[in-house]
Amino acid sequence: MELDPRTTALIVVHCQGDVVGPDGAFSDFFYNQVVERDVVARIGQLADEVRRAGAHVFYTRVAFKPDLSDLQVNSPILGIVEQSGCLQEGNPLTEIIEPLAPQSDDVVITHQRVGGFEGSILDQALHSRGVTTVVFAGVATNFSVEGTARVASDLGYRTVVVDDACSAASPETHSASIQSLSLLADITSVDEVTQALSVGAGGVS
Repeated sequence: MELDPRTTALIVVHCQGDVVGPDGAFSDFFYNQVVERDVVARIGQLADEVRRAGAHVFYTRVAFKPDLSDLQVNSPILGIVEQSGCLQEGNPLTEIIEPLAPQSDDVVITHQRVGGFEGSILDQALHSRGVTTVVFAGVATNFSVEGTARVASDLGYRTVVVDDACSAASPETHSASIQSLSLLADITSVDEVTQALSVGAGGVS
């Protein structure tokens, strides 16, 4: 695999305290696998390599008004948001966790749906930077990673999913999602992306 850093963006999905942290509203769902798969460290390594290669780093985060007036509950997972009152702007657990804090040149996209494209400026922001390849990492594999990756593919982006930098509620759920995505995206690893960016950078003049 080869990745041109000029046209490649890493999209880090929902690495917010409420989603991946030990004290978050969704900790019972996701935290165990985040720790077991060492997802935070792997994403941190990946983001550093992407920046070093000169590619783009994007973050998607879900956040609602403090009164949740912009929350449309049309699915069970968004019902959990309503019941727990999580993911409200101003709450520290809604922010990207400190080990993965965005740097000055990174782009943070806030949205209110499970997928990152709907009702957001993600597509516009990617196009404005000349991005044609999107590389996904984050949580949860079968929810927001898969949902956003599927839309990316439909929008015409070359789509890549970093298997060892994603996790779901269980290993079985993660594996099923990866298998499902394998016909829409290149399934790869942190090491392979690092190597592919290095090869791609070698052709940049």
